[in-house]
Amino acid sequence: MCWAFWVRACIGNGLKLPVCGPAGSTVHLNPAPCGPFIALSLSRFCVKLFTCTHCGQVLYFENSQCEKCHFPLGFEATQLQLRPLVAEPDGHSYRIYNEPASCAYTYCQNHDHQACNWLVPTDSATPFCLACDLNRTIPDLSQPGFLQRWQDIEAAKHRLVYSLLCLHLPVVSKRVYPDEGLQFDFKADESPEQRIMTGHDNGLITINIAEADAIEREQARQAMHELYRTLLGHFRHEVGHYYWDRLIDKSPNLDEFREIFGDDRQDYGEALKKHYAQGAPPDWQQHFISAYATSHPWEDWAETWANYLHIIDTLQTGHAYG
Repeated sequence: MCWAFWVRACIGNGLKLPVCGPAGSTVHLNPAPCGPFIALSLSRFCVKLFTCTHCGQVLYFENSQCEKCHFPLGFEATQLQLRPLVAEPDGHSYRIYNEPASCAYTYCQNHDHQACNWLVPTDSATPFCLACDLNRTIPDLSQPGFLQRWQDIEAAKHRLVYSLLCLHLPVVSKRVYPDEGLQFDFKADESPEQRIMTGHDNGLITINIAEADAIEREQARQAMHELYRTLLGHFRHEVGHYYWDRLIDKSPNLDEFREIFGDDRQDYGEALKKHYAQGAPPDWQQHFISAYATSHPWEDWAETWANYLHIIDTLQTGHAYG
């Protein structure tokens, strides 16, 4: 895998990739054996540390109310900010605190389930925010434990969408763009014999809600011999497949992709069978970001993508907290 190609592929498709850090500084990413250091400008980044502009209290990304001044809070996606709100006389809509000329907002409909704190303009054609409008299927919330699992899934998905927006990547729903959009199914196993497989298919990402259960996820991690398995990590990985379709496939970047990652035309199913039967090559750490990345060029890309997002989020958090 190679960070250089990943960045060039995105920039070559008209996408800007700001990397967080002190303004004007640079970061060098040099995973062997890709060659020279890749210097990325850190002059533009999203702030991971939110504060209440009413009282100055530090806020968490999922907060719907400031713990100090008790103002209601909502995430405004166009500004990528968590903002204190002032209720309108109708008792249903809000405006941004200290911005009386701002447009009126309501909470996303999934706020009713404590699964979302993002805002929706009152004149929106959908009751859902940008992140929740990507959902096609959610779990049956009448089932015991499914509400908590879905809430945890939404928290991870919202963090993913935030990262994608920070990177100026296109985030569009299949509801609006059926061919090029992104969509999510969050499903539970119907029976031990009918297991839901987490994966990606032409813009549709399916997540088994068992991944939101820490015990089941740890059991799967050990069974799959994975060193790192998280709910957010699943989202990062699977969305990497989606952006491969958007950024690489049928683009001028495809030949260079094959030079670096390998030929994606090799049989994917057979490659996975071979990987699970034989494992990764003994020297995989010298050439790949993970053992699973050795299985097929598509998985090398998705693992590289997921780890890039992980690194960026870590740098953003570290910079924000000093």
